[in-house]
Order: sequence, then structure tokens, then C-alpha cells
Amino acid sequence: MNYTDTVQWMFQQLPMYQNKGKSAYKEDLSNTLKLAHHLQNPERRFKSIHVAGTNGKGSTSHMLASVLQKAGYKVGLYTSPHLKDFRERIRINGKVISKQFVIGFVKRNKIFFETEQLSFFEMTVGMAFDYFSKQKVDVAVIEVGLGGRLDSTNIITPELSVITNIGFDHMQFLGDTLEKIAGEKAEIIKEGVPVVISETQPETQSVFKVKAQSKGSQIYFADQLVNRAFESDLKGTYQRHNIKAVMQSVKILNNLGFLINRNALKGGLLNVIKNTGLQGRWQTIKEKPKIICDTAHNKEGLAYTMNQVKTESYNALHIIFGVVSDKDLDSIHNLLPKNAIYYFCKPNVKRGLSETQLKNYFLKKGYKGDAYESVALALKSAKQCAKEEDLIYVGWRTFVVAEII
Repeated sequence: MNYTDTVQWMFQQLPMYQNKGKSAYKEDLSNTLKLAHHLQNPERRFKSIHVAGTNGKGSTSHMLASVLQKAGYKVGLYTSPHLKDFRERIRINGKVISKQFVIGFVKRNKIFFETEQLSFFEMTVGMAFDYFSKQKVDVAVIEVGLGGRLDSTNIITPELSVITNIGFDHMQFLGDTLEKIAGEKAEIIKEGVPVVISETQPETQSVFKVKAQSKGSQIYFADQLVNRAFESDLKGTYQRHNIKAVMQSVKILNNLGFLINRNALKGGLLNVIKNTGLQGRWQTIKEKPKIICDTAHNKEGLAYTMNQVKTESYNALHIIFGVVSDKDLDSIHNLLPKNAIYYFCKPNVKRGLSETQLKNYFLKKGYKGDAYESVALALKSAKQCAKEEDLIYVGWRTFVVAEII
């Protein structure tokens, strides 16, 4: 198999969450543990930092990787989902995993994958750990895929755990209250491993404190300890919590024996996109008219980005909007401004909600706009309609942004 065939085979084995939703969720870590044993436990052969949360975990992971890279370390970075190419999920010092390694890893382990019926995510996590081990990284930043307790990444014992903002997402798996969701994510806290919480939230603070105490782990609430957030090339006021979490994490890592000076911290934060290749976080992709895209993926994330839109100067606002069928539109529609022109579209994933259904729902709520069969057609129409002084916002999810990056 060539690279394209190999990745397509991985996608088809067991459902991929991004495409199928709930049917892709696994109820335990047994398969991941079997795979780790099969691979001779590569996750034990490099240092790691584990990052969980509802909002901000991707940005925080990339920021940490950039800072560590600026400090001179060979840094692995595992994140999900990808925007354009599967290999974006696995990087070392910003460079994506080679096609040859992807092909070889699947070829070597294909019989095992089929026998044990491993999921796409399980195979991908194993690939990342094997790659980081073989490439002898100094440290790897590992982003949780979904939740924490049952996520395939949760077999590592990191140097540091980081938990970002907690919001309502994946409630069918993680629970219907912030406390329950926080409880699932708190399970990445390991015995004696310090944990940084990026944002103090009344509903979740005690959950994290109790878990940290039970594990004998020092807990740090970054927003209470870091007074001033440094600048970053990742724009958006919502990044300030993530930046503070990174700044607090660096303090702890230095106490653990890492060597990260102030210049590395500041330089790493200012060069996240260059160092790690991150895209889609309040990213301006064109001027006149200004086009901004953002991969916010839940109610809280959408609220952050809509507040950020209000800080922009524009004449008219055009919003390209697509969702998946398992999202609760009743909980988010009032976050969206009614004084915008909407371009409702269906993202190119199996669980994408049809553009007609989306349009009909919003028109009944008093919004104005039209339906488009694809994100590309929606953007094309918005460009034709918008004047130079207008603003075009593209969201709301990763797979919507992926189609126009």
C-alpha cells in the first residue's frame, strides 16, 4: 500500500470519531494497553507532558511544544484532529511524521490491528508513541483526544499534566454537568505528578483539588498565579488563559530539571505557528475583505470567538457556518449575531448536518442567509457578496475550516 492507501485503510477499520461520532468511542483502555505491550511500551522511553481540557488544549499543546523547541529540546507533538493531512497529528520540532514511517508502521502491525480490531485513534496513538521513541525525542507534548479517563493517550505517566478550560462537549460520553466532565478529565492526574489548571471555574475547582490530593500531586491554578500573560502569535483574547497555563507550566518544568529561560518562553509563544505548523486558531487568511477562520468546537468556544468578532472593525459581517447532526443547535443559536449574513453549509463528513436543515432552523429563529452544498461554495459566494471593508468569519468546527485552509 502507498501512503494514501494506508491512511484510507486506517480510517476504514473501525469508525473514526470525527466522521462517525458516538459509534467510534471505546469504553476502556484494554486495546491501547495490548498495543503498547505489542510495541514494547514505547511510551515509557521518552518524557511527556499530558494536556486535557474542553477548550484550549490544542493551542496550549502547540504553545508548550514551541517553547520547548525554542529552548533547544527535540520535541514530539501529538494532537488531534488534523486539518488537511493525517500526518499533522504527529510532529517532531514542527515537522510532520514521514509517509514512509506511516506506511511501515501499519505494514509491520497490520495483522495485530486486524486481530485485535483496533480503532483509528488507538492505532494513531500507538504510531505516535512508537515514532517518538524511535526518534529519541527529549520530551513529547501529548494532547488528549476525548475526555481523559478512557482516552487512548492516558497510558502515559507524564512529567506534568495540564488541564485547560472545562465546557459542555461530548456530554453523551463525559456527563451532563461540568463537575462530571471535569471528573473524567481529572483522571489524567497521575500519582505524584504536578498538574496545572489553566482556569479557575467554581464548578470544577474542587473536583481537581480532590483528585490531586488523592494522588499526592501538587496543583497549580495558573490564572491565580500568573499576573500578566505574554504575547503570542496565536491571536484571540481567549488565548490569555492558555498562555498563563504555559507560563506556569514552564516554572514547574524548570523546577523539574528542564532548562527553559525567559527568552525561550517569550520567543516560543511568539512563534507557535512557525515552530509547530498550527493553523485555524483565529487565523486571518485574507485581507480586503478580511477573512478569519477559527476551529472552536463547542458552546464555550463559539462564545469566545463571537466575542472576539465584536472586537473587529467591519461594515457588514458574513458568517460561513456548518455543523454536525449531533450538535444541539438550541444551545448555541443565541450566541450568533442576527445582524450578520449567513452562508449555511454542510461539512464534508458523514455526520454533517444538511445545509437545508441548518438554514431552515436558523431562518425560523430570525436569521437571514442561504444554503450551500459545500464550504467552498459558501466561501465563494461570501467573497462575491462582501465588500472590502466587510468581515467574513468561517467556522464553527475543524472540518469546516479544513475545507478552506
